[in-house]
Amino acid sequence: MLANAFVGASEPPTDAQLTAELGRHAKAVWNQLLAELADEYKLVTQEWNCYSRKAGWSLRLKQEKRNIVYFSPCRGLFVVSFALGDGAVEAARLRRLPERVMQIISEAKRYPEGTAVRINVNGPRDIPVVKKLVKVKLEN
Repeated sequence: MLANAFVGASEPPTDAQLTAELGRHAKAVWNQLLAELADEYKLVTQEWNCYSRKAGWSLRLKQEKRNIVYFSPCRGLFVVSFALGDGAVEAARLRRLPERVMQIISEAKRYPEGTAVRINVNGPRDIPVVKKLVKVKLEN
């Protein structure tokens, strides 16, 4: 797993700090994905969260009180993560997702709150996959 760029930080990152760690390219993808999720799925509630200084900070997108997806900044890219319930995992298997994503889902660790699916977002080509998984999460 990639290291979070803000491990050890006591406060959530500023926009300038986030841009410095992600880089302009990844920050543009981060912004585009956030905008598209807000527009298409009304995911406008954003909260920075740090459950442990060793884990670093992540941006949580919520629908009312339900956690939908987490954005974790790393150096030069970011990771999106989901806790998918059994129904969402099954629905994801029925979607036309790339083989690499299906493998990630198949190999993901299961926890009581769901299967922990983590996708590295390296560029704009990863946005459709993330949006499909958000839709699966919202529907299940």
